[in-house]
Amino acid sequence: MFIKNYKIVSAALLAMIVLFMASCVDNLNTSPLDNDIVTSEAVYETPEDYRQVLAKLYAGFAATGQQGPSGNADIQGIDEGFSSYIRQFWVAQEIPTDEAVVAWTDPGLPEFNYQSWGASNDFVMGMYSRIFYEITLANEFIRNANGNENSMVQSYNAEARFLRALSYWHALDFYGGGIPFVTEKDGVGAYNPQPASADSVFSYIENELLAIEDQLPATGQNEYGRAGQAAAWTLLAKLYLNAEVYTGEQRYSDALSYADKVIESGAYALEDNYQHLFLADNHTADGIIFPITFDGEHTKTYGGTNFIVHAAVGGDMSATEFGIDAGWAGHRTTPQLVDKFDQENDSRALFFTEGQELEIQDIEDFKQGYAITKWKNITSDGQPGSFPEFVDTDFPMFRLADVYLIYAEAVARGAEGGNTAKAVDLVNQIRERAFGDASQNITPGELTPEFILDERARELYWEGHRRTDLIRYGHFTSADYVWAWKGNTQEGAATSDHYALFPIPSSDVNSNTNLTQNLGY
Repeated sequence: MFIKNYKIVSAALLAMIVLFMASCVDNLNTSPLDNDIVTSEAVYETPEDYRQVLAKLYAGFAATGQQGPSGNADIQGIDEGFSSYIRQFWVAQEIPTDEAVVAWTDPGLPEFNYQSWGASNDFVMGMYSRIFYEITLANEFIRNANGNENSMVQSYNAEARFLRALSYWHALDFYGGGIPFVTEKDGVGAYNPQPASADSVFSYIENELLAIEDQLPATGQNEYGRAGQAAAWTLLAKLYLNAEVYTGEQRYSDALSYADKVIESGAYALEDNYQHLFLADNHTADGIIFPITFDGEHTKTYGGTNFIVHAAVGGDMSATEFGIDAGWAGHRTTPQLVDKFDQENDSRALFFTEGQELEIQDIEDFKQGYAITKWKNITSDGQPGSFPEFVDTDFPMFRLADVYLIYAEAVARGAEGGNTAKAVDLVNQIRERAFGDASQNITPGELTPEFILDERARELYWEGHRRTDLIRYGHFTSADYVWAWKGNTQEGAATSDHYALFPIPSSDVNSNTNLTQNLGY
């Protein structure tokens, strides 16, 4: 996998970034006399050099430091394992929703069960720091690649711009407008970045993706684990699907258009076996458009999918059946998610119930709440992954079933250019895989936004979509839909609307007087 080679230049790149962040602009116009000092001229010499640094950009979503699994972290102020991009992303998207609860009592973590975090929360800071670390890496790459006429370098540059757009989308989705905004056009000395409005960040992401869609490798043609056109189209579809949340303007027709580009490309097919999408050899599964890759031998981390797999195992569950050394007894799900499934017939209902109680009275007791068996370090032919302590399972950031459901939701919401028969067919393809036949297919009259929300829960649970989905439907904080321990009560209660955004970490607001804290914090 592409990600395995990132360590070749990562230390040099990190040293270079530290040098840049600590230097004034004028000093960067001189060449150092000390041969041990690393500069951009030394790192960005050949197309192969650019390729190696690009690998570090991809690795920023998977690895947590310069050696793995710990000991030389990328970011400070939080446990290195906690600092993982995908781990932080999963916590922020899943634990505050009806899809997951966590038993652990690490400072700042229980508040995610209840939607009660504050601006000094370590996990709020960890996600924010990881996002802007990734943006900093991408900016430096793009700054050096711009103006390089080599066609391969420009192709790599388009990938770096996609990764930056992805992180800015996460920043917009989690923290809203008012985040510090920096691109390759800004200086590299020490200064306080200006904030950008939500409208501005939205337009920036949109324009970046539109600018690079034809520069990225054709759909299905790039190396596994790297972005191609379909990844950009999928990100555009997801950006447009949530446009009303971000900007106040509906863009469902645009969401439909870009979802359709992915579908009509013909480059992807639904995986026949749902479970295969979440196993140690899921790089061979159909329908994964853009994964974050992991490897138990070469990408050791206490975050990422290693965290997702280990944290879901406890109680009477056998760790060996999940291909791991031991369970961490952390995550279960709520009764409200379980109730959305036909447990006897829906193959996606991957619950462990033996010794588990459905209801959750004591959230710290792993045996209260059904456990999830969706993610494993076992291959599709039943063999354990390469290393039981660190899993091989990739994280499918974007996959085809999500795109099918985006198209269907856009149609259900009245998008122009949509085809109801096509939308129903796409949903029924997903359901026929789930049920093994057409017995649970829906009719056009059943294609409603609320049905799609529930179908997204059934298809995409524990994949990092739920918080964004619930916010789009107005259900995240409201009393319209509650679940166990929302609002810090067992039966669930409404919470304040300001929790639809996370706060900008107080440390950043205090150090950058240009920033204004999100309302309610």
